[in-house]
Amino acid sequence: MNNQQLSTNWLAQLPLNNIISCEPVSGGDINLAYQITTTNATYFIKVQPKHPSSYFDHEILSLKEIGKVANVPTPVAHGEIDGDAYLVLNWITNGYGDQYALGQEVAKMHQQRNEEFGFPDNHQTKVLVKNNHWNPSWRDFYINQRLKPEISAAIKTGRWNKWRQIHFDQMVAKFDNYYSTTEVRPSLLHGDLWAGNFMFNQEHQPYLIDPDCVYGDREFDLAMTTVFGGFDEQFYRGYNDTYPIKPGINERLPWYRFYYLCMHLILFGESYGPAVDQILNKY
Repeated sequence: MNNQQLSTNWLAQLPLNNIISCEPVSGGDINLAYQITTTNATYFIKVQPKHPSSYFDHEILSLKEIGKVANVPTPVAHGEIDGDAYLVLNWITNGYGDQYALGQEVAKMHQQRNEEFGFPDNHQTKVLVKNNHWNPSWRDFYINQRLKPEISAAIKTGRWNKWRQIHFDQMVAKFDNYYSTTEVRPSLLHGDLWAGNFMFNQEHQPYLIDPDCVYGDREFDLAMTTVFGGFDEQFYRGYNDTYPIKPGINERLPWYRFYYLCMHLILFGESYGPAVDQILNKY
């Protein structure tokens, strides 16, 4: 198969009957994406070449978890064809909607609880495996299962230096100290909550897509909404009216924003260096 078209032979092996057409669509930079039309339904299919069926397990588990409380695409089928992993979801036709409703939807997701921090499975990203093993301590989880592995990846890719390490250590100490006296309840997080990962259907209902779930501090998710923009005042109003944000959040967002920006530094290079350094400079 190539990046543009799936072969007739490949498509014939899908567990879908009476396929009429298969068209490439935009679907992010990680997977190939297509719209498949059959005689009785339309589907969205993601394909990850040269990966086993298990590649999409974490996303399926994430969609099912969020789907208990919020709108998400429904997994229809998944598997492996000719060495390529695939995931079939129901097709959602893009519409428009009010971000107030989106804020309410995210708040409902964050009210989904668990006893500990983590998730039932780990998740392989481009540069590291996210360790989601259950942990009763948010301090320990965020420092040792998120931040430290990320810095190891930054060192490996040559994106780290002594100045960053000094200020990073100071940031971690401040984070550790703050949460030694502040309780965090595990909330269901989307895990990659930027503006590209929500949409509205034609009935104007908000949908959350492409999740990378973990149970964690809800402010970790909210921090991501502030990194690249795309969430307006109505979003935060809808969220706050449903699940009030704790005062002083702006003081706490930088140590969470750091995680997302540092990941972009690792993946895409020093163009993200100034944004990372700006955060580290606060500590």
